[in-house]
Amino acid sequence: MTFKVLVADDDLNIIISLKFLLEAEQYQLTSVTTPEALLDQLKKQQLDCVLLDMNFQRDTTSGKEGLALIHAIRTIDPLIPIIMMTGWATVDLAVQALTTGANDFLQKPWDDDRLLNAVATQIQLSRTQLQLQKVTQENKILKHQLSANNTDFSSQSKAMQQCLAELNQLAQSDMNILLTGENGTGKSMLAELIHQQSARSAASLVSVNMGAISESLFESEMFGHVKGAFTDAKEQRIGRFEMAQGGSLFLDEIANIPLSQQAKLLRVLEAQQFEKVGSSKTQFADVRIISATNANLQHAIQEGHFRQDLFYRLNTVAIHIPALRERQEDIIALAEGFLAQFCAKYQKPLLTLSIEAKHQLLHYSWPGNIRELRHCMERLIFTCQHHNISADQLQLHEAASPSQITESTLANQAADKLMTLDEIEKSTLSTRLAYFKGNVGQAAKSLGLSRSGWYRRVDKFEL
Repeated sequence: MTFKVLVADDDLNIIISLKFLLEAEQYQLTSVTTPEALLDQLKKQQLDCVLLDMNFQRDTTSGKEGLALIHAIRTIDPLIPIIMMTGWATVDLAVQALTTGANDFLQKPWDDDRLLNAVATQIQLSRTQLQLQKVTQENKILKHQLSANNTDFSSQSKAMQQCLAELNQLAQSDMNILLTGENGTGKSMLAELIHQQSARSAASLVSVNMGAISESLFESEMFGHVKGAFTDAKEQRIGRFEMAQGGSLFLDEIANIPLSQQAKLLRVLEAQQFEKVGSSKTQFADVRIISATNANLQHAIQEGHFRQDLFYRLNTVAIHIPALRERQEDIIALAEGFLAQFCAKYQKPLLTLSIEAKHQLLHYSWPGNIRELRHCMERLIFTCQHHNISADQLQLHEAASPSQITESTLANQAADKLMTLDEIEKSTLSTRLAYFKGNVGQAAKSLGLSRSGWYRRVDKFEL
């Protein structure tokens, strides 16, 4: 990898000497002779290190210009390594430079090995610090994903076998993939499978639920922001594109991106470039996009809710994920797999399914698909009184008619079970989603919720 070093010095002989030295070591050099040009370059391009003279033509000995520039550089880029250079070195000046924010201090004339070692060391330290910042932020976002990683992707149904075969082939490419299908069919787990089998598997898979991001925070969440970019920007934030650099970015519920923000996402996909909020510095986005939706994007395009050009960028290839009712051969195997997983997680004796329970599992329509099956098996770990699960203990009931789903019905159910407010809300979300057969838009509308409000509650209750 070629690193970019910026040299700021008003002495052309110094610049020429450093050019020969650094380019021989495969560094890419940019040089400026004034403080103004230095700050301009920092705003325009991504740099890895700055070699900064402490004295320019207006002040040849005190080092005050260099110290003032450290503050200006840190305002633009808090992490870039700064190595100070001067021919008028004193211990006090070196201490001042380091306490002001410089990373190292060199005296002219320099020792070549010392200078090269300083540049390499500071670049490596900076990259380590940036990686630590990325990992810290990734942990906050991805901490709930681990529970889904143990899902077995083997399948007995022809519909799912064909789907998996296509995904296995496409994973080897770098094409953008659009996964379609009902809610709960396992699109997020399949996105992880695609990433794990791709050439990008050593880097991160970063997931983002587009329905849970408000329009006002879209740019900050996706592209990041610099400190002070807006009122609440108290520290620099790394966006999802930067987190996924070199890896894959999974955009779930892609149909929920506000129309006003779709152009900004399209620009990143076309140019593979973006800027953080509050910064004019362009960064490159080397990511593979995997997106998912349960909506009919063609219908959304016709109604003017989704950009056709963005659809074509995301839809290099589209794969439809079959609903659970379309892959009946897999239902029992999935149920038993979930039981084994949750028994191990909660350190409970292994439960088995009775013949009657299996029959009911096969004849239920599963409006919530795999997600509903998974929650059903997890609930049984605590509600089943015997090792063999009966049909009654499954508590599977098809959705009630609209006249049956009333506020008094929900209140009576809550009173009978003495449910908490959170439990009532969670139960209501599940009931409405089941009634509308997985249609999030209709379920949210029936409760007077926006899509983003719905998804915030879904994330809260891990539905």
